[in-house]
Amino acid sequence: MLLRTLLAATLVFTTLVAPAQAHDVSSGSYIKSSPGHGRFPLVAGGKAAAIHVSQADFPGVTRAVGDLQTDVEKVTGVKPAVSTDAPTRGEVVIVGTLGRSPLIDQLVARGKLDVSAIRGKWETTIEQVVRDPLPGVRSAFVIAGSDQRGTIFGVYDVSKEIGVSPWYWWDDVPVPKRNALYVEPGRHTQGTPAVKYRGIFINDENPALGTWGPEFFGSGLAPGYPGGFNRHLYAKVFETMLRLKANYLWPAVWGRAFAEDDPANHATAKAYGIVMGTSHEAPMMRGIEEWNRHAVAGTSDPYGGNGDWSFRRNRNAITEYWRDGVQRMKTEDFEGVVTLGMRGNGDVSLPDGDGIDLMTDIVNTQREILATEGMTDVPQVWTLYKEVQRYWDRGMRVPDDVTVVFTDDNWGNMRKLPDRSAPPRAGGYGLYYHYDYVGGGRNYKWVDTNQLPNIWEQLNLSYTYGVDRLWVVNVGDFKNEELPTQFFLDYAWKPMPLEKVTDWERGYAAQNFGTGQSREIAEVLHDYAALQSRRKPELLNRLISLDPSKDLSTDSAAVVYDDQASPYSLTNYREAERVTAEWAALSARAEKIAGRLPQNAQDAYFQLVLYQVKATANLYALRLAQFTNIRYAEQGRAATNDLADVAEARFADDQAMSDHYNTGLAGGKWKNWQLQPKIGYGDIARYGPNAPWQQPELNHVALPDAFYPALRRITVPAVAEMGVEPATLPEFSPYQSAPEQHIEVYNKGTVPFDYQIRPSVPWLRAEPSRGRLDKQVRSTLKVDWSRAPRGTTEVPITVTGPNGSTSVVRAVVKNPSGPVRGFVEAGGYVSLEAARPSKTVGSWKKIPGIGRTGDGLTPWPVTAPRQTPGGNSPRLEYDLHLFTTGPVKVWAYLSPRNNVLPTEGLKYAVSVDDATPQVVDVISATGSDDTRMNKQWERNTSDNVNRTVTTHTITGAGSHTLKFWMVDPTVVVQKIVVDTGGLLTSYLGPPPSRHL
Repeated sequence: MLLRTLLAATLVFTTLVAPAQAHDVSSGSYIKSSPGHGRFPLVAGGKAAAIHVSQADFPGVTRAVGDLQTDVEKVTGVKPAVSTDAPTRGEVVIVGTLGRSPLIDQLVARGKLDVSAIRGKWETTIEQVVRDPLPGVRSAFVIAGSDQRGTIFGVYDVSKEIGVSPWYWWDDVPVPKRNALYVEPGRHTQGTPAVKYRGIFINDENPALGTWGPEFFGSGLAPGYPGGFNRHLYAKVFETMLRLKANYLWPAVWGRAFAEDDPANHATAKAYGIVMGTSHEAPMMRGIEEWNRHAVAGTSDPYGGNGDWSFRRNRNAITEYWRDGVQRMKTEDFEGVVTLGMRGNGDVSLPDGDGIDLMTDIVNTQREILATEGMTDVPQVWTLYKEVQRYWDRGMRVPDDVTVVFTDDNWGNMRKLPDRSAPPRAGGYGLYYHYDYVGGGRNYKWVDTNQLPNIWEQLNLSYTYGVDRLWVVNVGDFKNEELPTQFFLDYAWKPMPLEKVTDWERGYAAQNFGTGQSREIAEVLHDYAALQSRRKPELLNRLISLDPSKDLSTDSAAVVYDDQASPYSLTNYREAERVTAEWAALSARAEKIAGRLPQNAQDAYFQLVLYQVKATANLYALRLAQFTNIRYAEQGRAATNDLADVAEARFADDQAMSDHYNTGLAGGKWKNWQLQPKIGYGDIARYGPNAPWQQPELNHVALPDAFYPALRRITVPAVAEMGVEPATLPEFSPYQSAPEQHIEVYNKGTVPFDYQIRPSVPWLRAEPSRGRLDKQVRSTLKVDWSRAPRGTTEVPITVTGPNGSTSVVRAVVKNPSGPVRGFVEAGGYVSLEAARPSKTVGSWKKIPGIGRTGDGLTPWPVTAPRQTPGGNSPRLEYDLHLFTTGPVKVWAYLSPRNNVLPTEGLKYAVSVDDATPQVVDVISATGSDDTRMNKQWERNTSDNVNRTVTTHTITGAGSHTLKFWMVDPTVVVQKIVVDTGGLLTSYLGPPPSRHL
């Protein structure tokens, strides 16, 4: 019974306690816990090898050595000495950079260290045990880098190998304890990074990081700017970036100015060895907040302009403003990548109108400034974000040495990639990707909702097409996106095949929680991402539908938004209940693992796993109760107010988890971090015209304002009055795999009554069929197929209630005769997962879990040329058995991709049997314009699927072959549904059909 299920779904928040468990160093590591032949004793017998680093080396290297010293002490309890003198005896660790460290250069000169494999390489390291490296020194563990960051990455790789997670500070991951540490003999290296600049963008940082950061680290250190992010906060960011082998940062921008909030911020980046950049909206190494603070209209404008961020109307002032940014970069002598181009203030399109002439003038002016200041050798990027991509599409080009950065559509789907037939660019190509976003169809900022199979497919596609100069990902608050951030950076360092993604997930879990539970934790995180990929939590009260009376390609009103409806069907296929039950089961698995983890891992587990799983499961239970409550109120059900109680209880659980996050974790370390709204979206009356996509104000957390749409409470009369639903049951079939069918009998009053359910035939049974009803009951209908007659039978089912009242429910039972083969029609449809073809022609790649309900298939390789469908061209074939003749509709569920290639449209084709394939342009068929990202795009990305349809004629019942043809190589097909006349409206589509 639904009410009982909801009441049982209470997710009461509890403090987690568990027995201690060992955390083992990975067996694949070059660091071991026991001695062995040729192994170097990093820590043994209560003593640690001294670490030697030259004073002449980069400050970033000597600083990182200090972290290694601390890490070794955390793991072993023994603190190694750090010396800047040359070692003279014993066994030592030597850290240094080629050409900068006399110690390393001396080893090379003596023939003790072969650096030919790293000399001249970018950010490359070798770690090697060297015997008799220097006079009197028995052996040395040498960490040598080709450049500053090469050495730093080598140092932090040792920290990782001894068991210190990159997230030890940001997520309170405990450090494993070891009595001894030994280094395997031989040469070890992490190789040279595949992508030169690899980084993150801290963005959309309010209310979480923006509230917590200044409170924890203190306000900005520059007078007059108390809300800034200072050197102490960024030092923690920089350290973690380096532990993840990232080298490049776009700093926070919401009301923040990196260079001014703390004048030491740039110096701190330099000291750590971080390359600084600015976002796509912040040209010439100046954040837009600097302009907002200084370029005030009138005489207070220090640049003599009118304060407008308009190159047409305020050219001289803006030019001087940019010049100041470049001069500051030169004076402070920090490493950076300069952003070219311009967007409007607030990350919108330019107020001057868009045009190639204007953008060309802007870029030329910026290049002239760089030339005048002697900064032409500084790396430069031009980012094709939103409307800026149109300039590129229409032929605008920037100088060849500038890196052109392609972007996704803010929802993880790349919009454009390089034309492989075009000449190579000296500046190469870059990528800007999103794990967090503020904008349409809705902000998603609360918890990680990114799925590795989807990320892998898009990163692999981009890298294969030559995007390898600069990668940056919007990570929102930085914390909360740990897993996808680390995956992004690991892939940028060394692209991995799809088959290694599962191993990576397990390695991530082992890195943070040890090997004992790593498989199960990885599986929970994998399944969590799969469930989240269906729909962002912020969108759980928004139904996006299509108006069939309007033309999708020309009328944006064809897309209809309803923020007072559930996207998941409350009635058809029991969809909302099934999805909520999946979340509840996942939450139970996550909590079971928590019970087996040691006490010192509980805070880390809550932050990295349990909170996002449990809180999202709780939110699904809340939404199910909320929308069921509204539906019950419309029907006048006696259980209406019970569902309101359930929804409010789920809200209380949500607040309890947030309170624990804000006050209980790590002794209150994360005070006011968990403030991000996720429930009150869409209330225009309260939050204004941007409410459909913009986050609500924080005061939504107070009851009853927390709920939009509002919960309903009704006055239940003191009577016994029966209600029954549905009036007509979906078609029964022996081949259906959908959930069992039900009749719900409910009371509209407070007086209990007796009920009875009587099918008109003996081979259709109702369980239960009678009883005393207080509020409601759900009865399951079962067909005895051994007794049911062949053909189609209509069966009336009589439900009797108080005072002899009756209601008749209509059931249609279809029991076809004859053998069947393939995916069998039942319930008026055939639903199949695309990754289960009966036959494959050509090369296709299965991407496990990329679909909303299963795996996906894409043509392979991704560089394959466009195909003309037909003959023996690449295709997927699916054997069907249909009982219906005449026109049927074939719905293709595709990942919501844009056309990234220099071709017209994004296409596939469908045919049945030997009919001519029908070619479908995914872009034009759905009215999408991937350069403007219109309302249809909002629907596709919000739903995380692009559904297109073709119509085919079935001339006879029996076996048929559905063919899905490759046209473009970047199409990812998830699911195919054949509507033979009985398909019901649902979000995920109907359950899969049986295959015989």
